[in-house]
Amino acid sequence: GDDTARRRLTEKTSRNPTRTPPEVKVGKEDHKRSMSYYGRGGDDRYGGGGGGGNNNSNYWSSRDAGRNWRDRELGGARGGATHLARIHGTEEDKVNCPFFFKIGACRHGDRCSRQHHKPPFSQTMIILHMYQNPASQIAAAGGDPSQLDPKKVQEEFDDFYEEVFDELAKFGEIEELNVCENLGDHMVGNVYVKYADEENTDDALKGLFGRFYAGRPLVCEFSPVTDFREARCRQYDEAVCTRGGYCNFMHIRTPSRSLKRDLDRRWAKKWRKDREKRERAERGEDEPPEGG
Repeated sequence: GDDTARRRLTEKTSRNPTRTPPEVKVGKEDHKRSMSYYGRGGDDRYGGGGGGGNNNSNYWSSRDAGRNWRDRELGGARGGATHLARIHGTEEDKVNCPFFFKIGACRHGDRCSRQHHKPPFSQTMIILHMYQNPASQIAAAGGDPSQLDPKKVQEEFDDFYEEVFDELAKFGEIEELNVCENLGDHMVGNVYVKYADEENTDDALKGLFGRFYAGRPLVCEFSPVTDFREARCRQYDEAVCTRGGYCNFMHIRTPSRSLKRDLDRRWAKKWRKDREKRERAERGEDEPPEGG
């Protein structure tokens, strides 16, 4: 009757695996090995796509099972944003220039194939080509920079550094003031100042607008550089850089230790008062009376 036919059909189906063409006979062991390509099962000789070996059950029991490669590697839409943030400013980033991101300057300038992202706000401000490097001036005139007196060069640099530091310190607490000694056109004479607070950097940018130094206008802008450990040339710091003044990483000239100590002592009291005033304002407290 109908029940007998239905029962025979069910038994026949159970004896023949579905999705296996009738003309192809697949043994049990062969079937296991063939599935290893998809990362499921397989013997120890085959690493499946993603699972492999004897640990495939862990892969398929994980919460990542069934997700495509973009979801697994980038974590979906949120992971894509995380991935872009991770590679931003690195060699993997094909959109933004890694040198400009790290150093705030690029030898290709406007001809660079990647974008130079200038931040709308930053702790760091760059003053382009402010320092008149005597080695650059002599090299431009066809002379030999090695003939310069190192002692005189250091004395003149200390005078420059002190004058610039005292002027920039009026706008707020300075964390770092770095002067490039590089000779490349995109880096020569660049001065970087990093303030403790972005508001101080904004005040300095506005305060220096339209001003001159040594008869030349000051060109200031926010810089993406905040970690100078990534920007400076470590080989130069160890006196072993073979690229010389045309290296693409910062060759930072340092002031004498005595001058640096004097400057820190000179401005420490004012900066401490400014910090305390800012902290009170953040807490909503009134100013203490003078002499109190």
